[in-house]
Amino acid sequence: MTFSSRIFHHSRKLRHTHKVLQNDRAILVRWVANDISQYGLGPGGNHGVSKFSSGSFFNPSYRVISAVGTQKGNALRREMEVHTPVAGMMFNRRLPCPQGNSSRSYSTASGLPPHQEIGMPSLSPTMTEGNIARWLKKEGDKLSPGEVLCEVETDKATVEMECMEEGYLAKIVRGDGSSGIKVGEIIAITVEEEEDAAKFKDYQPSTSDSAPAPETSAAPSPPKEEIAEAPATSPEPKISIPSAPPSAENRIFASPLARKLAEDHNVPLSDIKGTGPDGRIVKADIEGYLDSRGKEVSQAPKAAATAAAALDYTDIPHTQIRKVTASRLLQSKQTIPHYYLTVDTCVDKLMELRTKLNALQEASGGKRISVNDLVIKAAALALRKVPQCNSSWTNDYIRQYHNVNVNVAVQTDNGLYVPIIRDADKKGLSKIAEEVKNLAQKAKENTLKPEDYEGGTFTVSNLGGPFGIKQFCAIINPPQSGILAVGSAEKRVIPGGSPDQYKFASFMSVTLSCDHRVIDGAIGAEWLKAFKGCIENPETMLL
Repeated sequence: MTFSSRIFHHSRKLRHTHKVLQNDRAILVRWVANDISQYGLGPGGNHGVSKFSSGSFFNPSYRVISAVGTQKGNALRREMEVHTPVAGMMFNRRLPCPQGNSSRSYSTASGLPPHQEIGMPSLSPTMTEGNIARWLKKEGDKLSPGEVLCEVETDKATVEMECMEEGYLAKIVRGDGSSGIKVGEIIAITVEEEEDAAKFKDYQPSTSDSAPAPETSAAPSPPKEEIAEAPATSPEPKISIPSAPPSAENRIFASPLARKLAEDHNVPLSDIKGTGPDGRIVKADIEGYLDSRGKEVSQAPKAAATAAAALDYTDIPHTQIRKVTASRLLQSKQTIPHYYLTVDTCVDKLMELRTKLNALQEASGGKRISVNDLVIKAAALALRKVPQCNSSWTNDYIRQYHNVNVNVAVQTDNGLYVPIIRDADKKGLSKIAEEVKNLAQKAKENTLKPEDYEGGTFTVSNLGGPFGIKQFCAIINPPQSGILAVGSAEKRVIPGGSPDQYKFASFMSVTLSCDHRVIDGAIGAEWLKAFKGCIENPETMLL
């Protein structure tokens, strides 16, 4: 019976599987086991090796049977699936690798024991690759669920990666400081038995396992035999086609000596203006052209050498946060139609209120309230009054958020972070001040977690207080539709109570960057009016 007829024979058997299960499930076990042994796929087969391994990665009540054999040089894999447990065992047709950061592998002909491949996890929605900051476990260490395995530097922060199940760390594939690791790429190997760890000392993942498989499979390459048997084509003989003789009007007149000199130095006669009789090109014309070209060529290397010698630089590798910041801001400027609205707000009353509140905070041992904390509160209240600015654009609709979550831009040595103050419109100034200081410290220490910066609906960027910048325009943080750029406060002379009186007042310039797809000009102006009202009458923020 040929191999194809055997497959057809067994397919007819499988049609009646449900009847077998209803009568006696043990019959199915014996029937499949006999067929596997008969065709060289059982423990005693000559052409195959059967592998039995506990399926601890899946349901503990299941056991996985994987039979791999060869028949006339062709790999043969037989798998079946029956969704009802049969005599304490399950035949599995397809056990997909979980969409997580690990996959289960079983013993192979190379002698490796059952092991688990730990891949680079996706720890944020925008993460495509990550870095290994440091390993907290060493090779051979015991692993328990919940223990921190390593620290992974994502595109926004450094996150701790925890163990998911018990075992032993057999091999660290990507060590401390490894960078540019694609999501899904193997970073470590774990085993269930401690004595199996030593067998992975020289383990190297294959190229296909170390990187995620492409979404579309490549077209199969043609067989080597066909390529080898293809006859070599003989080169076609070169046939020179005589060019048409130039017309008398386009003909260039030159002396024989000038033509010979031009050919020796690869000088096109069309670039030279003749000074001989009737515009004929003579030897002096060619020599003059060569002298002028020689001066230009000799001066160019000297200038380039001088410029190269003057340059002194250091190449600084991109951090993950720098990469994602560059990508998102480039996307913002290319896809979001920005426009900008600027207004000056008087902050005299705001500064007086801040002084009184800080006196109370110092007496109670609380955090000092900064001008930026008051700006965050005012921006949140303005978003509640003008909810159109608390929205984002999609291709099908405008999403208007009911939560006012304000991101605050924080500059660190590693890059720009935007931790989030959730429900800022509902929190008091002391609570906002405490959260901003704690999040800023975590950003500088590079210990922010995804929940500390994801889910914002509006952003505030302040370069006035720390750096004294008078006014600037910020880039919108997608998918948000607005960002407020806060400048420094300065004293100005303004008219007093009477026409002949003047007084000093402190004004702060703020600029609102808007996505014109979501926020029309009048809506943006309305939001700035509400914001200015909160700043110039700060008592309303305490109500």
